[in-house]
Amino acid sequence: MMAYETLTVAIAALAAVSVVTLAALRGWQGWLALKLRELDRRASPDRAPTADGEATPAARIELADLKERVRQLEAIAAGVDL
Repeated sequence: MMAYETLTVAIAALAAVSVVTLAALRGWQGWLALKLRELDRRASPDRAPTADGEATPAARIELADLKERVRQLEAIAAGVDL
């Protein structure tokens, strides 16, 4: 009788470990998929120059925003009041 109880506990523990392992694997795969989507978004065509070498409107807007931020930081560093 005691052997069956031990076997039942061992099988239940094995099942629990299997469920936890599968859940962790599923979470890991989801995290990897998220990181791949982030990398794909960074390499999206709206950030790259067009075939004729000219930047897209979204890239131009972002570049203009960055230039404005640099100008403001330079003014702050020089002590100029905007």
